[in-house]
Amino acid sequence: MSAGRVVRSCEFTAERAWGALGIANMDGTTVRLHWTDQPYVWHVNDGPEVFVVLDGEVEMRYREEGEERRVLLRTGDIFFAEAGCEHVAHPVGAARVLVIEREGSI
Repeated sequence: MSAGRVVRSCEFTAERAWGALGIANMDGTTVRLHWTDQPYVWHVNDGPEVFVVLDGEVEMRYREEGEERRVLLRTGDIFFAEAGCEHVAHPVGAARVLVIEREGSI
């Protein structure tokens, strides 16, 4: 087994929206590369989540104190969602996103 691995994120596509390539599982924390051209669904993770836009743009919508907020994430931007933060990602066209979260989160 190799000690290193290169993932060329700009070359990754999936057969369906939010298809993922598993990159690592580090003691129950997963690192996955997603490709999508469709919104996800409103959801709440049971743990924190780091969301990194590697290619494209994503409008992140989240609820804070019952009010919906929106922020446009561009390539290189990072969104951090604490456990319990209700959110949904809406790509603007196709996007590639690195997601780091607890294993089994939606």
